[in-house]
Amino acid sequence: MRHYIGLIHKDADSDFGVSFPDLPGVVTAGTTLDDARDMAEEALALHLEGLAEDGEAIPEPSSLEEIMSDPENRSGVAILVSVKDEQPKVVRVNVTLPGDVLEQIDRYAEAHGFTRSGLLAQAAKKLIAEAA
Repeated sequence: MRHYIGLIHKDADSDFGVSFPDLPGVVTAGTTLDDARDMAEEALALHLEGLAEDGEAIPEPSSLEEIMSDPENRSGVAILVSVKDEQPKVVRVNVTLPGDVLEQIDRYAEAHGFTRSGLLAQAAKKLIAEAA
């Protein structure tokens, strides 16, 4: 099983945020530490799945020493976030969306470190979990 370093950050009036120094732009948050960790595992899995789906290289995880040697990372608390070895099979689908909605999805995904597929998958999972 592979692990990436996630950094937990917390401002006074915010949720617990998690970022990944090895994967710039991949961020998530949770209202509790446990929720933040769960969201970090999901965000990491979706991002890596999206990279693989898009044929992009998946970066090797840095060591804790490498991550913490960067002064910008020292304000966060480091956690190990696991990547499950057995990822679900990725299936390509054809989806029809209004052009303006697709543009909004792409802008949001790019601004928040997601691929289009990763963002749509995470949004669908969140909606399904909230409905349960």
